[in-house]
Amino acid sequence: MLVVTTQTIRGKDFEELGLVQGSTIQCKHIGKDIGSAFRNMVGGEMKAYVEMMNEARDIAYGRMLDQANQLGADAIVAMMYATSAIEPGAAEVMCYGTAVKFK
Repeated sequence: MLVVTTQTIRGKDFEELGLVQGSTIQCKHIGKDIGSAFRNMVGGEMKAYVEMMNEARDIAYGRMLDQANQLGADAIVAMMYATSAIEPGAAEVMCYGTAVKFK
């Protein structure tokens, strides 16, 4: 399925089917959280959190694609991600866009 961040697709006319979205809330276990707290004091990349956020984006993206497929969409336009901290060590990732059908 074609997914773009733009509101148009060059050379394609389409009808909008509606909003599609996927989300997940991810957290790391206490051992990784303690390691990241230490990393925060000395500086550097928090690899456990980078891994967590990459996994969360993949899950949210897949759930959005599932919704679009259920609608019979050919593509998703204006796709975006949004994130928010739920509590220390936990974050929500949402992926959303407009499902469209080519004419």
